Amino acid sequence: MSLFKARDWWSTILGDKEEFDQGCLCLANVDNSGNGQDKIIVGSFMGYLRIFSPHPAKTGDGAQAEDLLLEVDLRDPVLQVEVGKFVSGTEMLHLAVLHSRKLCVYSVSGTLGNVEHGNQYQMKLMYEHNLQRTACNMTYGSFGGIKGRDLICIQSMDGMLMVFEQESYAFGRFLPGFLLPGPLAYSSRTDSFITVSSCRQVESYKYQVLAFATDADKRQETEQQKLGSGKRLVVDWTLNIGEQALDICIVSFNQSASSVFVLGERNFFCLKDNGQIRFMKKLDWSPSCFLPYCSVSEGTINTLIANHNNMLHIYQDVTLKWATQLPHIPVAVRVGCLHDLKGVIVTLSDDGHLQCSYLGTDPSLFQAPNVESRELNYDELDVEMKELQKIIKDVNKSQGVWPMTEREDDLNVSVVVSPNFDSVSQATDVEVGTDLVPSVTVKVTLQNRVILQKAKLSVYVQPPLELTCDQFTFEFMTPDLTRTVSFSVYLKRSYTPSELEGNAVVSYSRPTDRNPDGIPRVIQCKFRLPLKLICLPGQPSKTASHKITIDTNKSPVSLLSLFPGFASQSDDDQVNVMGFHFLGGARVTLLASKTSQRYRIQSEQFEDLWLITNELILRLQEYFEKQGVKDFACSFSGSMPLQEYFELIDHHFELRINGEKLEELLSERAVQFRAIQRRLLARFKDKTPAPLQHLDTLLDGTYKQVIALADAVEENQGNLFQSFTRLKSATHLVILLIGLWQKLSADQVAILEAAFLPLQEDTQELGWEETVDAAISHLLKTCLSKSSKEQALNLNSQLNIPKDTSQLKKHITLLCDRLAKGGRLCLSTDAAAPQTMVMPGGCTTIPESDLEERSVEQDSTELFTNHRHLSAETPRPGYVNNTGSEIEPWGLPLQLTN
Repeated sequence: MSLFKARDWWSTILGDKEEFDQGCLCLANVDNSGNGQDKIIVGSFMGYLRIFSPHPAKTGDGAQAEDLLLEVDLRDPVLQVEVGKFVSGTEMLHLAVLHSRKLCVYSVSGTLGNVEHGNQYQMKLMYEHNLQRTACNMTYGSFGGIKGRDLICIQSMDGMLMVFEQESYAFGRFLPGFLLPGPLAYSSRTDSFITVSSCRQVESYKYQVLAFATDADKRQETEQQKLGSGKRLVVDWTLNIGEQALDICIVSFNQSASSVFVLGERNFFCLKDNGQIRFMKKLDWSPSCFLPYCSVSEGTINTLIANHNNMLHIYQDVTLKWATQLPHIPVAVRVGCLHDLKGVIVTLSDDGHLQCSYLGTDPSLFQAPNVESRELNYDELDVEMKELQKIIKDVNKSQGVWPMTEREDDLNVSVVVSPNFDSVSQATDVEVGTDLVPSVTVKVTLQNRVILQKAKLSVYVQPPLELTCDQFTFEFMTPDLTRTVSFSVYLKRSYTPSELEGNAVVSYSRPTDRNPDGIPRVIQCKFRLPLKLICLPGQPSKTASHKITIDTNKSPVSLLSLFPGFASQSDDDQVNVMGFHFLGGARVTLLASKTSQRYRIQSEQFEDLWLITNELILRLQEYFEKQGVKDFACSFSGSMPLQEYFELIDHHFELRINGEKLEELLSERAVQFRAIQRRLLARFKDKTPAPLQHLDTLLDGTYKQVIALADAVEENQGNLFQSFTRLKSATHLVILLIGLWQKLSADQVAILEAAFLPLQEDTQELGWEETVDAAISHLLKTCLSKSSKEQALNLNSQLNIPKDTSQLKKHITLLCDRLAKGGRLCLSTDAAAPQTMVMPGGCTTIPESDLEERSVEQDSTELFTNHRHLSAETPRPGYVNNTGSEIEPWGLPLQLTN
């Protein structure tokens, strides 16, 4: 047992399934008895009012029948109970009960009993007020400095303060800027009401200002009220506390000083009368209620604060003096004098647990028994230790650090893409220029081996491809169930996607004996969409701005056998030429040489070459795998098209800069628009309005500019998204060409993809340029570094949008140059060692000269357009002879020279 638990003096459970809140508890001498002992008054939302006077025979006893003085069913929910001088002509204490639509004041009296049943108590209604508005809470005090009686102020749910001078209604005032009601308290020293508004600021209103303000019989001001007498209700002072308040309490133990205590959701504030912060305490837990009370130390105040961890903390100003544990979470706490015991802490929970407790500790009566002393047999302990170590060693050998997983998966996921288009296209809201956009059906099958929970299937495809449905939920309550879902994929917008691969990801939980909620796991399955979904057969083009050549080590294959669904003519003479027409409008031509082992892909746009080039290599690999050929390989020996790639980077970066400028302009126009609105509102609210001075014209023009800038921002975002998709296509193509050029392994190509394609979506906060520049710089300073001096350089930890793309383009060029001189990509710990080996093909080691980067900056194009030394008589790769005229590929065998 903990020494710091609250000592239970008396407790009981109120009612059955009743609910209570912080205003439902009050301690006072409500029956005006001569001994001055406090009684516990409790009201519930079920309408029951109970009055207790605890008299336990010994500490910890429960409630006895004679402890309940009175129990009345008021038939209306009790929101708050208070005791004060509420009846005129007398200074005796009376009980005020607040209902949602009624305020009742009762007198509680007791009659001495003549028999053994004891005294009899009764309640008598003195007066009541029917409320026109739904009440929230109330406070009372000697408003206006009157002596000998208390007035009541009720706050309604719509922000009206209703003041009652005992039996009569005085006035009602609406709080300005009201949205939601907050706690309400009255300060007798400053004669003001203090509350916390929905703006999360403490507000103080003088009673005299409320009394002389304009009447508030209606929420909306009428013309008569505007022209009538009265003052505007203004706030005395405000303090922004930045959070909602749970309760407010005014403490004034002497006439020289008083304090305003505010309990927030995460902080506890003590304020002066003028709203200045005296001190505050940040709480590490969520409070539920509080109560300030007097302290034995001069100039300090003690505060009880209860929290949702069943703890009651006692603070002296901001210093924690005591912490005790409660059996429940209190919503109200009071301190009183019960049965000649001063300082009893009374707590009430929301489910009716009422407890009277005190602070202190009880001496522990437990004494540990003496342990029997016996001699230890160390030989037996050594034998037992060796056996246990052997068992642990055997377990580690068989299972390793983690338990062995079963070979059969918990869930099998398979994806089947239909080879044919849907009979009725599922494409909706498409922006493609063609009349009919096809769609293809994809079926995902899930089969479980064990019971699984919360299985969720998410399907992803690259935009502008669109899914008819991308989220599915399953429940595998029994083993060996099969679930199949179908959805369609189609092209939504008029540009080409960067990839045709999709990904089906399933997240689920597998319950175990130790963890019934399940262990979260993820399984994924990739699938490939057909090329014909976004591409149609087209006419080949003789001319094109961009061309690349792919070399192979096998004889050329007929394009009709590689692309059976894209043959526009059946003439055998044209089997080496094929045209592709994308639905987005791009056209690509594929040519196969009849005499050499080369294929050429050409198009008007550089990024459009990617999908056809990738599809050609994949289909060639599949073709030779079916033929049983295992040594098939592709290579690229042409010039690296970095200049075309840099143009796409510049265009994407320009759109990003343009987007920033548009957003800045939009922000400026929005600030201007709000400023004009404030000026107009001030003039419209003035009783003698001044001329508008063309403010309405300026407002209309600013509004049109805001709308135009918003449309421009939206259009730029669409263009930026499309540009990023084209940039990803070009990046995929460059990575493919670098891999074929330097014959990189799959792991090295994966490193390039991670460096060049780190983002799935481009944003203004984190863009492609700065992310790729950081990744490439890391490669240049680690595995591709020239010396240890470069390895010691640290990268900037903060990614910001660069001023231009020159640094990025220089790093990309330098990356290709170092790969050409023998550098290899690696992420191991020994990869930082400088490259010293000589690669096949005459590649030398990376030079140590610092002039390398300077030469790259001066002429980055020359390094890669003249990568192979060509004589004047030898035609350069790329189907251009020494005179600059293109070789005619039509009707004659295509002649390609090395």
